Amino acid sequence: MESGFSDNAAVSIGGGRTIDGGLLVFTFVRSSGPGGQNVNKRATKAQLRVGVEDLGLPMMAAVRFRKIAGGAVTRDDELLISCDTTRSQGRNRQGCLDQLRAMVNESLVVPKKRKKTKPTRGSVERRIGEKKRRSEIKKRRGSSDED
Repeated sequence: MESGFSDNAAVSIGGGRTIDGGLLVFTFVRSSGPGGQNVNKRATKAQLRVGVEDLGLPMMAAVRFRKIAGGAVTRDDELLISCDTTRSQGRNRQGCLDQLRAMVNESLVVPKKRKKTKPTRGSVERRIGEKKRRSEIKKRRGSSDED
């Protein structure tokens, strides 16, 4: 069973961005695991497929998005998200959209550049002092020179 989202309506994907609902392809398959006869009869597991380029992210955000998504991005540059946490198609579909929104929001955050800092003079002196103490302890462990 395959369907686009409701009548190509715009769907919010986070970060103030929307996407045409027709670009979101939902597939429903039988879920695995416990759940009694409901699992065996109903296709409640939702799978969302959407092209990464279709999300309309800026170039660097798209790079971060692919890194965040990891193995969920296929060779065809499509994102594949699945959700089978509930026994309802609608809630699982919403779960897929929530995962997509979380990934989009995370990818839109520009990481802060690391500022190089020098260790303080006191910390350098403490480190060297500790190294000297350890060295003395280890020297004293050696064999005694009692001939």
